Amino acid sequence: MSRPLRLGLTGGIGSGKTLVTRLLRDLGAAVVDADAIAREVVAPGLPAYNGIVRTFGPGVLRADGTIDRAALGVRIFADAEARRTLNALTHPHIRRRMAEEGARLSTTPEVDVIVFDIPLLLETTDGRDLDLDGIVVVDAADDVRVARLMARDGLTEDEARHRLAAQVPLAQKVSRADWVIDNNGSPAETRRQVEALWKTLQARRQPRH
Repeated sequence: MSRPLRLGLTGGIGSGKTLVTRLLRDLGAAVVDADAIAREVVAPGLPAYNGIVRTFGPGVLRADGTIDRAALGVRIFADAEARRTLNALTHPHIRRRMAEEGARLSTTPEVDVIVFDIPLLLETTDGRDLDLDGIVVVDAADDVRVARLMARDGLTEDEARHRLAAQVPLAQKVSRADWVIDNNGSPAETRRQVEALWKTLQARRQPRH
């Protein structure tokens, strides 16, 4: 019997992490989605929600009282201190829920690989708190990422480049990766790399204790 491998997956905005996550899920990985949990922990009445409203004011709320993530995003992309404040308000709650979900999946017999899909993994931690066996970074050139953001989100080129500049340079993340998926090419090329990674992961599964 082997314990599930625990893999951190990250990248930069527009690098194509969503595609790689989907491909790994299709191959059989269980995915813990940090973005989904981030939405969960800011539900009205929860501690992270209350902290956000106190700090950023009612301008980040929709009419129904829920957090307007787009409005909040505008605030934090324009202000590094605001980003740090938001991270301090939300990340402890997100990491706790991710750890809980990882523990639950680790006891599920049919789960061989757990992927922790965390956009800000290397901005906030090295993953040690999640007992990761390795980190995968999805890489793509800045011009490719800008074009994707313009097409996906309707941003101008300046807006897209500003969003890239607000993040840790992707090259720094690549330098800390155990595996890199080059997502500059076609989806088929990316799939081939993910399938090769999957074979490597299957060979590295560790005994359960």
